[in-house]
Amino acid sequence: MRKLTLALFFAVYICSVAVHSRIRQKRTWIIDSFNIEEENPGPFPYLLGTIELDRKYLVNFRLHGSGVDKEPKEVLKINQRNGQIWVHKKVDYETLQLLQLTFEATNVSNNQVDTRLGVEVRILDINDHAPVFSPPHYQATVDESTAQGQVVATMNVTDKDDSQTPNGTFSFNIISVTPKTDNVEFFLEPTGASITGIFFRGCLDYEKANTYTIVVEAKDHGDKVQLSSTSTVTMNIIDKNNHFPEITGQTGPGRVKERDSGVEVLRVQVADKDSPGSQAWKAKYTIHGDKEKYFKIETDPKTNEGVITVLKAMDYEEQTSRNVSISVANEVPYFSCEITGRPAKRLWDVKTFNEGPGKSLPGFPKLYPVSIAVEDVNDPPEFVPPVRKVGIMENTKLGTHLCTLEAKDPDKTFSSKFHFTKGVDVDNWITVDPETGEVFTAKVLDRESPLLKNSSYSVILYVVDNGEPPMTGTGTLIIQVGDLNDNLPILEVNTLGMCLLDKATMTNITAVDLDLPPYSSPFTYELLGDVKGKWSIDPTRGTTVHLVKENTVYSGVHELRIKVSDNQGLSLTQNLSVTVCDCTSTPNCHLRRSSGAQVGSAAVSIMIFTFLLLLGTVELFTEF
Repeated sequence: MRKLTLALFFAVYICSVAVHSRIRQKRTWIIDSFNIEEENPGPFPYLLGTIELDRKYLVNFRLHGSGVDKEPKEVLKINQRNGQIWVHKKVDYETLQLLQLTFEATNVSNNQVDTRLGVEVRILDINDHAPVFSPPHYQATVDESTAQGQVVATMNVTDKDDSQTPNGTFSFNIISVTPKTDNVEFFLEPTGASITGIFFRGCLDYEKANTYTIVVEAKDHGDKVQLSSTSTVTMNIIDKNNHFPEITGQTGPGRVKERDSGVEVLRVQVADKDSPGSQAWKAKYTIHGDKEKYFKIETDPKTNEGVITVLKAMDYEEQTSRNVSISVANEVPYFSCEITGRPAKRLWDVKTFNEGPGKSLPGFPKLYPVSIAVEDVNDPPEFVPPVRKVGIMENTKLGTHLCTLEAKDPDKTFSSKFHFTKGVDVDNWITVDPETGEVFTAKVLDRESPLLKNSSYSVILYVVDNGEPPMTGTGTLIIQVGDLNDNLPILEVNTLGMCLLDKATMTNITAVDLDLPPYSSPFTYELLGDVKGKWSIDPTRGTTVHLVKENTVYSGVHELRIKVSDNQGLSLTQNLSVTVCDCTSTPNCHLRRSSGAQVGSAAVSIMIFTFLLLLGTVELFTEF
């Protein structure tokens, strides 16, 4: 409680106003502030202080502002007769730190304000709040390979008390670490005004502890009483690769039949002390010494075994076994950390290794030898050569010998007896002796057959051994048929239309011959009968020539006879019907008659038969 006499204050105030009257009209005078300790338990009301004025006349005292008629209301009241200020209830520093009020003294005789002054009441903080962690519990995750000295968790703490006093400042301390291990020591260092970081010394080891529970205390520096709270940090260690995998053995037949592919032949087992299922535990295998890429190795995700599979077929006759080597690593790089010293109050002495590109420990990776046996099976016999070509002239007599098939059996341990048979022979051109492999013609061959492509006819042949089960080899016989002049040139069309004009006109005529050169074009054309001065051929030799109509030819249908000879002189005389009309009145005279230019099949057959009688017997001309 205090009493304040204001006579001296008024004197100073009057002088100050006089000096500054030119630049300001009013000035608020603040009486030295009162102090209230927050959460004062009373009893209420209690006297805070008294404001006294040196007056010879009576005045009434009034008080306005926060704590009186503004929030928080009714904390303070003033006795209007004697100026005593009374406290009626508790105040909270964390809600409001300062009450600003206006004091007025009113002359009782005229009710005029005699004096108006400012009053400040400061709320004094007490240590009524403990530091609070936010959040109250922490979860942290850290890799086993994390280097010491790095922050692994941060904790944030707040205190509602005045941060400028000991009540609102605090310090941290680790209360406990569970479990206790000799490989690591946790410590705290501030990383901000109200933030602390958890650090560690030494080497994390998942196998010694995969989870740590750390209890951290925050305690303030209060003078009368110290308040504190704790928080629990659950630190989970992620297993990393600090153990090498090691191949411990193998299972499976270790054998493969020749010609087999896509089959599993071997499994290798591996031991790894890292956490099962983690990347540090998962094996990654490599095959060495397999330049031909016969094998592949994959990891079984359930057992972590290396599964060796044959990719492409092998041949027992070339090699009875294959020797390769297997190495194993993990999906993540290897690391190691070894404690060599534990100095006090600083990081420990450690020796570390981290695997990287081009960086590995001596002696790694280790190679595990694997031998895979190749089993002999009954291989199919093979044609020699697999594709055989023979040549023969068309129209050769039935039963002509074409060739003798040859085959071999690549097996060393199986019987080599076999027989021959036809596979695909679309037009049944040949017969095959099953024992000797001799091939004969089964019909007269025709080069102009639509079954030929580029004058060649293909037959699929089989050779079958007497193994159990029998094995079959496949070969191809290509018969190349030589051409003879056994076809005559024939007009493409034998009906034409031409216009009646006052001058000579012409149109094209063309012949075709199924034979190949030199038995076909160029052709020689000759008109027969009384055509002089009416019709002519220009030129007379070629594949396509001009039929020339002179202006002396009258309109109507003209039947011409034309002889067409091939390059060897064989000829065929054919009829050519030409319609001549006035194109201005009959435009359709250009249309050709629908009848073709082919000669009757009976007539052609007779001519071919006659021609073959002239040729006589033809012989096989070549064999490949």
